[in-house]
Amino acid sequence: MPDPRTGRPAALPGPLRFQLVLLRRMADHQPGLVEDALRELGTGRAEMREANRRWQAMVRSPGARGPLARYRALLGPPAETGRRRIGDLDCRVLRWPVPLWPDLRFEVLTGPGGAVWNEWLVRAMGSRGPEPRTLADLRPWSCTVEEVARAFPPAEPGEGSAPTRFRLLFTAPDRHGNPGRHVAEFTWGLLQRLDP
Repeated sequence: MPDPRTGRPAALPGPLRFQLVLLRRMADHQPGLVEDALRELGTGRAEMREANRRWQAMVRSPGARGPLARYRALLGPPAETGRRRIGDLDCRVLRWPVPLWPDLRFEVLTGPGGAVWNEWLVRAMGSRGPEPRTLADLRPWSCTVEEVARAFPPAEPGEGSAPTRFRLLFTAPDRHGNPGRHVAEFTWGLLQRLDP
């Protein structure tokens, strides 16, 4: 619903707004799935664009808060926290639920001093994720980066085409069992498409 003062969509609750930010980036690859998700959330493209506009303004404004502070501002305190050892470093892990994908969590990994090292969707602890065996099992929004990498080792990480995107190069059999090299494209850690 528009704000009568500005004509723009009214501010939405933080968690809903954040889901719309995630969806805005995914719309480049999966517009049909995003349309379905918007209907499920009871919102539309205008709200998605406005949520993304506000997010970008928050990220780019002079004196902007750090990434972790932005996530806390929108999502509140994390539902789960923990520690993860990466090499010699002790990292902090923070996770928030994402209602649109109940079996996923939005995970932020911070290094010493609180710098954000990684931010993406992961499978919730205790949730049984998919176990892909062939390319046919790799459907959009079905797997996280970790799940594809684990299913088809050794997978090689690659840089995505935008800050929230990630690529994974791997070898997998097609439906006839013939192996081939493939590139999976992820947005916010969730599989979007396979590139030939």
